[in-house]
Amino acid sequence: MTTIDPRALRNAFGTFMTGVTVVTSHDADGNPLGFTANSFTSVSLDPPLVLVCLANSSTNYDALTQANGFAVNVLSEGQKDVSNTFARPVEDRFEAVAWANGPHGSPVFDDVSAWFDCSMHQTVPAGDHVILIGKVEAFETSTAPGLGYSRGAYVTPAAEAEALRRGAKLIVSALISRGEEVLMMDDGLGGVTLPQMQVGSEGATAALNRLIAETGVPADPGFIYSVFEDGGREHQHISFLCQAGEGKPKTGSFTNLSKSTLMDVADPALNTMLERFVDENRIGVYGIYFGDQKSGKVRPIMSGS
Repeated sequence: MTTIDPRALRNAFGTFMTGVTVVTSHDADGNPLGFTANSFTSVSLDPPLVLVCLANSSTNYDALTQANGFAVNVLSEGQKDVSNTFARPVEDRFEAVAWANGPHGSPVFDDVSAWFDCSMHQTVPAGDHVILIGKVEAFETSTAPGLGYSRGAYVTPAAEAEALRRGAKLIVSALISRGEEVLMMDDGLGGVTLPQMQVGSEGATAALNRLIAETGVPADPGFIYSVFEDGGREHQHISFLCQAGEGKPKTGSFTNLSKSTLMDVADPALNTMLERFVDENRIGVYGIYFGDQKSGKVRPIMSGS
């Protein structure tokens, strides 16, 4: 029997883009509880059923498997902080969000894309998880775009489109990786840099696809890895992390990001980003940077319970 590497399998599962939810209920003493989850899906329209998966090791296991129901809060693009809070061992997670008990009794949040308040229909043991199947007793939707999740990072297409609509001078770069190597280009000044270009009227997605095509290497467009404002150069910069397939690039070369290679990256913001990538790529868990060319915050996705 072939042995499966759990980390490699988790990374493969992570390529499937999902939404981000917070599952909520109450414990036996009536205290609210909740955790961030992307293992949510609809099951049936008649009867109306949804499911979510919960790890057997979760501290919420007993409370949720014995509860008479649960709610699924589909987070909107502006609720990354809520996702992070409910993925961490915070003493009072519910201080971070406005909420009220739904019609069936489980906590539902304000400003979400949708919520589903469910009675417990069935629990099904499944390996190292238990599947909670809920019957939708009440629900509500809004026009707020949902928060996405893929390859260990948030995806916010509506927010990105709005930034483009405002017409900011925007630079797109492609952090194209293959294993531990990254495609680096000659910057024309004796150093190296990432493939990058200014975005025109075609938009960031088209610019990224053109960058990838010009390298001659098949690569998935990937997700946003870093967003920063460069005040000195008066532009905004978005870098996409892309996974490359086999093949020799037409321009540039795949390079291990050694200390000597990083010293040849003249742009200090890109240099810092690549140093972060070395550390994150080693463990296979990525975050997204927001800030300027000097300082900002990295928002990692963390597994919660």
